[in-house]
Amino acid sequence: MKLGLGSYAYRWSIGIKDQQPAAPLNAFDLLDRAEALGLEVVQYADNMPLDKYSEADHHKLYEVAQSKGIALELGTQCFDADEVERYLTIGQRLHAKIMRVALDEADGHMSVPDLAEQLRPLLDKARNAGMRIAIENHFNYPSPRMVELLDTIHDETLGVCLDVANSICANEWPEETIKMLAPYTINLHLKDYEITPDPYGVGFRIHGTPLGQGRAPIPWILDQLTHCPADMSVLLEHWLPIGAGLEEARAQEQPWIEQTVAAAKEFVKGR
Repeated sequence: MKLGLGSYAYRWSIGIKDQQPAAPLNAFDLLDRAEALGLEVVQYADNMPLDKYSEADHHKLYEVAQSKGIALELGTQCFDADEVERYLTIGQRLHAKIMRVALDEADGHMSVPDLAEQLRPLLDKARNAGMRIAIENHFNYPSPRMVELLDTIHDETLGVCLDVANSICANEWPEETIKMLAPYTINLHLKDYEITPDPYGVGFRIHGTPLGQGRAPIPWILDQLTHCPADMSVLLEHWLPIGAGLEEARAQEQPWIEQTVAAAKEFVKGR
């Protein structure tokens, strides 16, 4: 397994929605961070949209990544045909083999046959570009429906970007999600989480922890994926809460990812 950095590992330092730092990290900064951490892959997700960069930037990004021994992957948030085609072009400039796409609640309202028909021509374009599309199980798209979609399309160009915790929001326990989606997995988002009871007994809170410090059964998860290619990317992320504010969260990001990387290297040793 090839350990890598997902851009959401630096959610607060890149900026998201109304939380924007004065000097956000850019795509080249992420390469420097990944190299310093001894990682082999960087996946740019929708929080760092590469279509905001120029064609010259894309070629330079690939050259810098090559000099650091880092493979590049990219991602977007929707299956809009124009956007997917635009990102496939960017992916070719980066020599990317994986494009991650998230399905969410709006996609869940579309029938599986209709969504399959929408995806098939995009898969033809991905195949011609030498890429595979990895659908991420996101917050509100149930895994059984994703399995139905994958079985309906039945194309090796399409697989799953398995996030080990996202589907809690879709009313699934992680072990349930992983068992369903592991056979289709071609890309992995690895994170950890904790469940903390409310002090007054009114429910509980799910929040992130550095890898290996929460409830995610990491060795068991990796055991479910032994059939995957040996060089499959394992992108490290975390759910660091914003806490007292943006600057506090930014200050915690680097220690969290350093702890996560150290733990991940131990977990994948020998796999």
